[in-house]
Amino acid sequence: MPLPKIRLAAAAALLSFAALSGPATAETVGEVGVDWTGNDIIVDAVSDPKIEGITCHVTYFDRGVIDRLRKGNWFEDPSNNSIACRQTGPVVIDDIDLSKDGEEVFRSGLSLIWKSLQVTRIYDRKNNTLIYLAHSRQVVEGSAKMSISTVPLFNQQVTWKKGAPQ
Repeated sequence: MPLPKIRLAAAAALLSFAALSGPATAETVGEVGVDWTGNDIIVDAVSDPKIEGITCHVTYFDRGVIDRLRKGNWFEDPSNNSIACRQTGPVVIDDIDLSKDGEEVFRSGLSLIWKSLQVTRIYDRKNNTLIYLAHSRQVVEGSAKMSISTVPLFNQQVTWKKGAPQ
């Protein structure tokens, strides 16, 4: 299915932005049409760039051209998203941010400039668990729409390249 011109422009802007930012890139593994106006739910697979063996599947809503024409907001997709992360191979952890703020793993534009979908990884030291938080980030007004997924490391064979945190 060919991409609408709006989506191509957004993808080009995202690719140029992603080349500068450095987080993981996504591979679209599913695209489900939800109505006659061309709106789709996109499913992307995102591998954590600092942790081998972890893959997150992130979903988001992609508005079609007819919906953009009807509603008038040409350059923005809704903030709705979902995430599920699982171990998909041997886990090898590189030098990750262990602070409570976590570390950005992935970012994708939901508008040309102002809004993005962001995935942040947080390490829960006490429970030996990786937490992946998907949320929308907006310059002007934040969104309360978010979802999380956890990958417990307890009783798993995990290799820490710089040694396990104490």
